[in-house]
Amino acid sequence: MAYSHPIREIAQQAGVSEATVDRVLHGRVGVREGTAAQVRQAISDLDRQRSQLRLSGRRFMLDLVMETPRRFSDLTRAALEAELPTLRPAVFRARYHVREAWESEELVAELDGIARRGSHGVVLKAPDTTAVAAAIARLTARRIPVVTVVTDVPQSARIAYVGMDNRAAGVTAAHLVTQWVGESRGALLVVTSGRFFRGEEERETGFRSEIHRTDPARRIIGIADTGGLDAVCRREVAAVLASAPDIAAVYSPGGGNRGIIAAFDEVGRRYRGYIAHDLAESNRELLLAGRVSAVLHHDLRADLRGAAHAIMAFHGAIDGSHRPRPTAIQIVVPPNLAAVDG
Repeated sequence: MAYSHPIREIAQQAGVSEATVDRVLHGRVGVREGTAAQVRQAISDLDRQRSQLRLSGRRFMLDLVMETPRRFSDLTRAALEAELPTLRPAVFRARYHVREAWESEELVAELDGIARRGSHGVVLKAPDTTAVAAAIARLTARRIPVVTVVTDVPQSARIAYVGMDNRAAGVTAAHLVTQWVGESRGALLVVTSGRFFRGEEERETGFRSEIHRTDPARRIIGIADTGGLDAVCRREVAAVLASAPDIAAVYSPGGGNRGIIAAFDEVGRRYRGYIAHDLAESNRELLLAGRVSAVLHHDLRADLRGAAHAIMAFHGAIDGSHRPRPTAIQIVVPPNLAAVDG
């Protein structure tokens, strides 16, 4: 049996004699199974406590870099600040570099500035471009790990992605929409914030592929590059509504929902179903008001906890690689909103 602690320490932890521990470790007879299990549990406990001791007094500085509407950056900031105290005995601090829209050169310059100043890790929501991937490579070369959140930059040196399976989220949205539109033949409207955001691209791809599989005659109208901003969404959706009188449902992978709904209201139009993403306060209000049918949500705190664990593992503060698994997709409707909040 593998072990890495002195026999005396294991015996103290298990509350048995050193001779008993020796027999268990070497597989000798004469030890009851319950006692052997007690010794194995003691070794497991010591392994875990050793990791805690390594963390004691360790300080980590994280840099959160995001291109996203203010409502989502506020949601992410709140989730991070709620999660960081749970990572004790390690101590985390965070710096925020957040804009609703970055020029590509400015975003890269910000990442390069972090590389020069130093950081223990970067949590990044950014477009999937070659320039961003190159900046991630420069950070990694300086031993600054990057974890992408919500949307990925897969062909880069980032050490992990945290978030939901975005393609599966799009498929889920399509499944819900088909239930609501029924036999009506109206088109489906998909509004995304940017063509370079991998997460939204995967959501849209999943949505379209599922609609084409289950309802191939259904028309899908796409609007891209809105930045997830209400004013832009309002203008772009108004233009579509002027020429497409038969919109049956809306899927919004990237935000701007108040603007989208305002465009419908201005021409007195309604839809049978509306799927949004993430429980920002504005989406919560729209859900309760019946303007959004469902919100696809995931546990941002779990995402950020996974990012912190991956960064600690990179620096050898905890054992293993700690590669996070995709966060579960939650379908939030008004009756279960309180349960999600709890």
